[in-house]
Amino acid sequence: MTHYFQIHPIDNTAVLLDDGAAGQLITGVDGVRGVTLRQEVAYGHKIALVDIPPNGAVIKYGVPIGHATRPIRAGDWVHLHNCASNYDSRSATLNVHTGATTDTVYE
Repeated sequence: MTHYFQIHPIDNTAVLLDDGAAGQLITGVDGVRGVTLRQEVAYGHKIALVDIPPNGAVIKYGVPIGHATRPIRAGDWVHLHNCASNYDSRSATLNVHTGATTDTVYE
């Protein structure tokens, strides 16, 4: 069974501790709350524990680390495709899967 780890009690995101499949019900390490994954999500990536509206705070470590760039539903993968960093304005230009820059050509 796949589990997630919610770092701080007020976090609206959590980190997967195993790879998760779309439609899979996952629970926190405390076994208390479950959420169904809406798509495949890899180990170590963030998922939403609750719905987050556009421009809503994405909270991890008990602090807003970013904001939603579109609606994020509970069970969604939270990453560069739906979240912008509050600390790095270039986060929107990174490749969603590799993290490589897409706005700079290196020769």
